Amino acid sequence: MKLIVTGGAGFIGSAVIRHLLSHTDTTVINVDKLTYAGNLDSLSPVANHPNYHFEQVDIIDTPAITRVLQQYQPDAIMHLAAESHVDRSIDGPADFIRTNITGTYNLLECCRQYWSGLDDKARAAFRFHHVSTDEVYGSLGATDLFTETTAYQPNSPYSASKASSDHLVRAWFHTYGFPVITTNCSNNYGPYQFPEKLIPLIILNAKAGKALPVYGDGSQIRDWLYVDDHARALCLCLNEGIPGETYNIGGHNEKTNMQVIHALCDTLDELLPDSPHCPHKNLITFVADRPGHDQRYAIDAGKIQRELGWTPEETFETGLRKTVLWYLENQHWCQRVTDGSYRGERLGLET
Repeated sequence: MKLIVTGGAGFIGSAVIRHLLSHTDTTVINVDKLTYAGNLDSLSPVANHPNYHFEQVDIIDTPAITRVLQQYQPDAIMHLAAESHVDRSIDGPADFIRTNITGTYNLLECCRQYWSGLDDKARAAFRFHHVSTDEVYGSLGATDLFTETTAYQPNSPYSASKASSDHLVRAWFHTYGFPVITTNCSNNYGPYQFPEKLIPLIILNAKAGKALPVYGDGSQIRDWLYVDDHARALCLCLNEGIPGETYNIGGHNEKTNMQVIHALCDTLDELLPDSPHCPHKNLITFVADRPGHDQRYAIDAGKIQRELGWTPEETFETGLRKTVLWYLENQHWCQRVTDGSYRGERLGLET
């Protein structure tokens, strides 16, 4: 198979590419604009693989996307390119509209034109896999779970832009018969994640003796999914999912933000017993909550388990320990990331 992965230098995209090149004979074409969160260092383990190709292309660039499609003649597209941080979407929603909505539209149209020109066999086998988020569903009550039929109710500029892209993808299936698959995932964590996200931010701040910011009272609940489990699920959906269907992917790990931070601090205390910042919980600092912060997300991943046989391999405890160890052992990667435009500052306060 020849597969184009958009956003392949990002956190989830790079995990998918590392998985594919390590476990399959897939030829992977990584299409990435290389924004602040795109990091080719995350692909260093496979950068010299003979089946790996990189194209620095913006998905909104029609001639460039058309050229890539014609040059590589892919059998499938896995679309992960997106602006993805809620706080950044509050400060600057325009980039989210441009990439997540207009960019997805442009990619759909370029791919539809390419697909229309394929022979019957190739056209029947082609897939466009759109990777989305559970945030499109809005905020849950205390006991409900998001299912594939949950009504959309996005509450941030980020989630609204992803909901819009989901609707475009479904419309291209129903209107044009374009063979799409959509997946909506819960919060990912693991190695190579950009440090504006909660878990790497807490690890790096704690190691450096900096404040550990807790939004509001820290009672917000998320379902945590280890990124390598997600990568396996995405590849399974691409290969075995049914066109037009949606599959929710979750880790079965509901935790409050405060529980996550405490678990990180306990793990760091164990792994860094001589740190002058032990106990690391003393660094916890409560800060103003995010505007419009959703209280709870939780995924019902029963469909992908029943129909495709996927379940996560990592528990939250095993995945978190692997994640902390990776950040402690890969300070060079962390340093190169934090030498850039992001220095761990708080975003999303509209100040």
